[in-house]
Amino acid sequence: MDDTLIGKLREIEQAYDETLEQMADPATLGDSDRYREISIRHAELKPIVERFRGYLAAEVDKSEATEMLRDESDPEMRGYLGGLAVGRAAELDRLEAELKLMLVPKDPNDDKDVIVEVRAAAGGDEAALWAGDLHRMYERFAERHGWKIDPIYTSLTGTGGLKEATFAVKGRGAYSRFKHEAGPHRVQRVPKTESQGRVHTSMATVAVLPEVEEVEIQISENDLEIETMRSQGPGGQSVNTTDSAVRITHVPTGIVVSCQDEKSQLQNKLKAMRVLRARLYQMELAEKMGERASARKAQVGSGERSEKIRTYNYKENRVTDHRVGLTVHSLPEILDGDLEEVHAALIAHEAAERLAEFETADV
Repeated sequence: MDDTLIGKLREIEQAYDETLEQMADPATLGDSDRYREISIRHAELKPIVERFRGYLAAEVDKSEATEMLRDESDPEMRGYLGGLAVGRAAELDRLEAELKLMLVPKDPNDDKDVIVEVRAAAGGDEAALWAGDLHRMYERFAERHGWKIDPIYTSLTGTGGLKEATFAVKGRGAYSRFKHEAGPHRVQRVPKTESQGRVHTSMATVAVLPEVEEVEIQISENDLEIETMRSQGPGGQSVNTTDSAVRITHVPTGIVVSCQDEKSQLQNKLKAMRVLRARLYQMELAEKMGERASARKAQVGSGERSEKIRTYNYKENRVTDHRVGLTVHSLPEILDGDLEEVHAALIAHEAAERLAEFETADV
């Protein structure tokens, strides 16, 4: 391990020891908010410090075994010391890799709630049916994790498909998992309306936005155009008799957000503002990263059949995630919300990329 990384870990160890002192301080004990803040910091640093101290102990063992090996003539003892040195060397490599990964800054949005937008793309009615299947998959995925679904906007087709749906998912870590779903999803299957049994290819797009608080993104009322209308059901049929649906246009950016799932106009406006804040936040992040297009547009793509992050092939019972080259033959389970195997590969891929960036930058 290089000196720069050792120095960084020494600083973390010192900060950890300071949290122990602060938690024992009567002044801290008498301030519940301060104590909770320090406790959280202590819990974050503890696993890093434990591994670092394990690394230092393994380093001492390896050094001592190597030193003793130089002067040892007994074959049996040499075998033991050699094995100890090799074992500690392997442990040092493992602990160094773990420590580097733990020091990599995590996505600051990972613990946030999330807003998900599912839209039918290329493929007509079949694409709308596929968008509905994806929507159900995400509902079941959220249920498996104990997260709450909060509908915001839903637009159905007359054939039972889904034109588009926007919904929030509330629960710790929701964004850390749902962010891996952003992009075009391609399905290959025989539509119910296909009489000759031909396989069709259709697309639906998914955008994933971390939900943000009002203090994070402030919006001036003067920048908004707010329209009200009656909520619409399948085929444009009115579902209530009051103008409760809301459409908000953010004039400076041209972003348009609609909400009609609540009976109250005020509730619909509040939900629409949540989506607007999330989209503006994503746009702000994209600008900070120097990207020309918003992160949301990059996630969604154009919705053409040639674009995809994942392919679902019904005939072969196959799901392929093209970002990591993973193929699994468990389509029914995945459509039932069991995304664990796919997400494990994506999480590992993200961690490897972050680690590579960390290793090429100053620690």
